[in-house]
Amino acid sequence: MEKRIFRFSAASTEIHFGSGISHLRKIADPKFTVLITDENVYHAHTRRFRGWNTIVLKAGEAYKVQATVDAVVETLIEMEADRKTILVGVGGGVITDITGYVASVYMRGLRFGFIPTSILAMVDAAVGGKNGIDVGEYKNMVGTIRQPAFILYDMTVLNSLPQVEWENGFAEIIKHACIKDAAMFNALEANTLKYYRSKRRAIEELVQRNVLIKAKVVQKDEFEKGDRRLLNFGHTLGHALETQYELLHGQAISIGMTFACHLSAKQCGFTQNQRVVNVLEKYNLPAYASFNKQKVFDILKMDKKRERKEMNYVLLEKIGKGMVKTISMNDLQKKLLLW
Repeated sequence: MEKRIFRFSAASTEIHFGSGISHLRKIADPKFTVLITDENVYHAHTRRFRGWNTIVLKAGEAYKVQATVDAVVETLIEMEADRKTILVGVGGGVITDITGYVASVYMRGLRFGFIPTSILAMVDAAVGGKNGIDVGEYKNMVGTIRQPAFILYDMTVLNSLPQVEWENGFAEIIKHACIKDAAMFNALEANTLKYYRSKRRAIEELVQRNVLIKAKVVQKDEFEKGDRRLLNFGHTLGHALETQYELLHGQAISIGMTFACHLSAKQCGFTQNQRVVNVLEKYNLPAYASFNKQKVFDILKMDKKRERKEMNYVLLEKIGKGMVKTISMNDLQKKLLLW
């Protein structure tokens, strides 16, 4: 087991690699801790929840809304949870988002941590302190930036993860490689999803590499004034697609990354489009799709990265080096409609 500590503006996060609920007992008293999970995770790992106060939610992005938050708050009140209570999100990105958000607002703030159970949550959602919910068609429109006190990484939970959720999570791994790590991109080109699923040490090292990439970026720019914006590569179009169509987060982001690559070619001379497309498709992610572009643009224009009549769009200078470029909304609309 390895522990890393990242210090942020108002808090520190302990990241424990190679530990899970059994280790949680060493840092949180079960009597004063509430685990928040979903039905899928709870049924797959019921034994691990014994002896813990647990709130079980319905699974899926459709439940990442204020009504769910209200229900969790009401349950915490019934449990007589106070300001010394610790909340722990055990699950994927929806659970970590809801748990962090509730912990940020219940009694004006509780200590909280995560045990991510999906690849996507491990490498992305659990790291960085963004906690929020969707409002109608607008993804993550309401939320907070507040860092978890700890994150525990138990790789054995991946044994029950479906193939499609492995693919979903690898979109974020490919994203990190595109913006920050050309060597990791080369490794993804050389290997396959089957390789990472079958080699425990390989996936442990890959997850840890991605966690450290994101944590270091966030540490330098916690409130997204500069470099942290790079982590949104593929997300501007991706989030708009995700709310409009039956797509998993990783699938939508994958299409968003492909569009961002084409935009990069036009805006800054990027020449490696096909390598990115090939890797996305190698990991069973969609690079292209037919969709109502005007309808999606109408959602996209409310993205949080828009500033008045311009969008801060994440592009690639080359594989391993992302950049943020300001594009007028009119120009962005024209390029999307012509794509």
